Amino acid sequence: MENLSPIMLGFLGSLAAGSLTAVGAAPVLFGRIPSRATRDLSLGFAAGVMLSASFFSLIIPALDAAEPMFENDAMPAAIVCVSILLGMGAVALMNEKLPHEHFKTGREGPEAASLRRVWLFIIAITIHNFPEGLAVGVGFGSGGMEGGLPLAIGIGLQNAPEGLAVAVSLLGEGYPKLRAWGIAALTGMVEPIGGLLGAGIITLSEPLLPWGLAFAAGAMLYVISHEIIPETHRSGHQNRATLGLAVGLVLMLFLDVWLG
Repeated sequence: MENLSPIMLGFLGSLAAGSLTAVGAAPVLFGRIPSRATRDLSLGFAAGVMLSASFFSLIIPALDAAEPMFENDAMPAAIVCVSILLGMGAVALMNEKLPHEHFKTGREGPEAASLRRVWLFIIAITIHNFPEGLAVGVGFGSGGMEGGLPLAIGIGLQNAPEGLAVAVSLLGEGYPKLRAWGIAALTGMVEPIGGLLGAGIITLSEPLLPWGLAFAAGAMLYVISHEIIPETHRSGHQNRATLGLAVGLVLMLFLDVWLG
């Protein structure tokens, strides 16, 4: 693995992380679907992992990368703040401009009557999963195995409950088990695209490193706030969801310190 380029590492790492979406969705094939409370606990865990990764694996390294570039102490902080907002704004813009459908709140974005419902679901999950692959790719592109491995493991762990949530929701819409699993697995395959893009941009242009790290963090923070946390609190399981978030946050922090 040490002989692979950062771009290839970013692609393979995000591919592995995205593949765990299919693993997480596998219980629907055997009819062993966890309760809604357990699923909310798992999604809370996913939010905690993403929250921890955003700060400890992306924002802090972005500040460290920006500091040597400027004598003014305010500039690194300004670059990171602007990049976070740009990342959040980019995902918000995709939410606004791309037709998609959430499992609970219904259709958003432009009218798309010609699109089949299954594709609206796929677009929605693509919007949410792409920043995760981008973050993994940026991690490998900026720090090789040391920078990307904690992110790949953390994002992979949180992809499993997301995959299960997608598959279960599709079952509720009347999709057969195999098709629900297949669609859930497919949504994870957008992450290698984000990983390849993130690693490529950072590897080719070092001055973009702090921008890319913080941009990826902002994109993930938007997904946490806009989609995952509201979903976990919608059915009255806030306490379990918060417990899951706490466990995911400290586990990702431990992985980042241990492996990074």
